[in-house]
Amino acid sequence: MADRMLFISWGTPVRGREEHGLEVFNEAIGLYGRMQQDGSIESFDVTLLGPNAGINGYIELHGSVEQLAAIREREDFRRILVDASLVVDGLRQIDGFTNDAVAQQMAMYQESISRVPQTA
Repeated sequence: MADRMLFISWGTPVRGREEHGLEVFNEAIGLYGRMQQDGSIESFDVTLLGPNAGINGYIELHGSVEQLAAIREREDFRRILVDASLVVDGLRQIDGFTNDAVAQQMAMYQESISRVPQTA
């Protein structure tokens, strides 16, 4: 089971580029589907959010640290992100931890807390 994830989020579509934005979104979904089929990633999830002043939606790519590092180097992955950066504001990529890696990260955090003087 994958223990790493890449969180790709976006904000408001650029006005006047909404149609191309939809094309880029569909291309990205197709690419991530092919990546899942060929084993480049374990899975992906898509979330669209209601109107707000921040994030309008996000995609989570799930895989191993090696899988996610490899896809970052793929030209087709980088090209989709370049295209997306021209049609949405606030495009972000954030590494994350999931499943078994959450416990590992929390253990590291707890260890770090023990070395920092606590105040009331």
